[in-house]
Amino acid sequence: MPLLAPRLLPLLLVIGTGGSVPRPLALPQGCYVAEEAGEQTFRCSRAGLSAVPNGIPNDTRKLYLDANQLASVPAGAFQHLPALEELDLSHNALVHLSGAAFQGLEGTLRHLDLSANQLASVPVAAFVGLQIQVNLSANPWRCDCALQEVLRHVRLAPGSGTGIVCGPEARPDLVGHEFLLLTREEELCGTGRGGTRRSTDVALLVTMGGWLTLVVAYLIRYVWQNRDETRRPVKRAPPAQPVRSEDSSTLSTVL
Repeated sequence: MPLLAPRLLPLLLVIGTGGSVPRPLALPQGCYVAEEAGEQTFRCSRAGLSAVPNGIPNDTRKLYLDANQLASVPAGAFQHLPALEELDLSHNALVHLSGAAFQGLEGTLRHLDLSANQLASVPVAAFVGLQIQVNLSANPWRCDCALQEVLRHVRLAPGSGTGIVCGPEARPDLVGHEFLLLTREEELCGTGRGGTRRSTDVALLVTMGGWLTLVVAYLIRYVWQNRDETRRPVKRAPPAQPVRSEDSSTLSTVL
């Protein structure tokens, strides 16, 4: 009987699982698991992916999704990877990042590569709380206040700063310029030459306020003038002259 136990165990497992033995999730074509420098690594480079794949092991520390066709990263796309330290999303077609794209990675993620995508702007919220070194080069940046705020929450990968260049959606006078050089000369989130648009808006509001004040002053003056006119005494017609007694006597004699 004890000799039958090893043979019965697989049968009992099959029965307990409904007649089928559980299998690990199949990896997307072109993806594989490896151990690099002693760290669990998941590589899906050049795999033709259009979305973040399923089946990434939870203990993955390095994840390579570079050279695919990803257009966006949704909220919580990597929150099931509590050990993730390095994420490569370079050379994709990213145009949108959710503000919660890296939710759950606040305590682990250290390196993020977003280079060579189609990002014109990214939400500041996506980087708040992360202690990361990021590569933002080779994207058509709008070079606005939002990007300047992002750079206050992250560290740039060495040598990648010169690759942050203003794209066609930036102000005409900024297109083709290095963003870091611009931020040394102007404050895009404030006034001055870097805040031309904001200054213009303020000037417009001031001008409109001035015109509104003039209109109100004119209306007040008009009302007071009409009020004064109504208070002036009305000129009365002179009283009728009384008929003299002589004329009355003559009229009586005629009659």
